[in-house]
Amino acid sequence: MAAVPLTADQIAALPQNLPNWTLVGGKLRRELRFGDFVEAFGFMAQVALIAEAMGHHPEWSNVWNRVTIELTTHDTGGLSDLDLQLAQRINALAG
Repeated sequence: MAAVPLTADQIAALPQNLPNWTLVGGKLRRELRFGDFVEAFGFMAQVALIAEAMGHHPEWSNVWNRVTIELTTHDTGGLSDLDLQLAQRINALAG
């Protein structure tokens, strides 16, 4: 599926539409904390399955109980509908 770039209005509405996400350097960013490394890594494994099914993969890192996720669409040179959809699915998974 081809990514559709977000409009300026859609980007401006992201803080209201995506709780816990911030815009940093033109990317959507969320930091999550878990009880321990196994919980954090388990969460990453669940996100990996969603991302693979979407064909849209996050930029992320894990340090012990912390996971940092950044979303952008390289094909469009910025944020797209795929970033919004993946962020919403991550929010649903994170609770």
